[in-house]
Amino acid sequence: MFSNIEAIFLDLGNTLRILVKDPEHMARARGEIVRLLGTDEAPDLFFAKLEARYKEYRKWAFAHLTEAPESEMWTRWLAPEFPPEKVAPLGAELTYQFRQGMGRRVVVDGGREVIEELRRRGYTLGIISNLVGTREIPEWLEAEDYGKYFKSVVLSSTFGKRKPDPSLYFEAARQAAVEPARCVYVGDNLKRDVTGTRAAGFGGIVIMISPEELAEAEITDENRPDRIIHNFRQLLDIFPGR
Repeated sequence: MFSNIEAIFLDLGNTLRILVKDPEHMARARGEIVRLLGTDEAPDLFFAKLEARYKEYRKWAFAHLTEAPESEMWTRWLAPEFPPEKVAPLGAELTYQFRQGMGRRVVVDGGREVIEELRRRGYTLGIISNLVGTREIPEWLEAEDYGKYFKSVVLSSTFGKRKPDPSLYFEAARQAAVEPARCVYVGDNLKRDVTGTRAAGFGGIVIMISPEELAEAEITDENRPDRIIHNFRQLLDIFPGR
């Protein structure tokens, strides 16, 4: 099925990386948000308020398929009660700490081994992901030495558009210097990942989803992927050496 594929693009959240609840890590980040903004509210209570406001921001972002700059996200949605001239310059740091306040993100079991093997087999690798924040991923790629694996990295936070807008996929293929028809995308969302990949003319879409989630999902002609896997290691079963 994927005999003509040259490039494999990966989603991040719930595909290459997963969220792990770490109370100490989360408490430290939540406390830093309170300190940066200068509020005397309890960190956990204030963070709960931010999460509720973030849901409203996400509704806007999905409706417009747009990712707002961090300064705008905080001055308009997350912390509008604080002076914008104070909040705007802190946007990148606040977003980073907000993400850390949700937990630690770690690579899925076998993630590095699979990525190394796919590259050894001759595939060009890249990342396409909806993500707020401009600090987190570049720092992670450098700190854990993952940057060397990915020729193309397109994030909604830096590109400005969100999946399923096909422009992210076109840009990722352009950076990788591979025709869209010879690219495949690996994601976790049956709706936006499938429709965005199809709209961009990619040669295939693989969805990684647990058996439990799959049992509750409704597969239609619109959201049907080419392959379904349940764990990251299964990518090696469907992408042999080129």
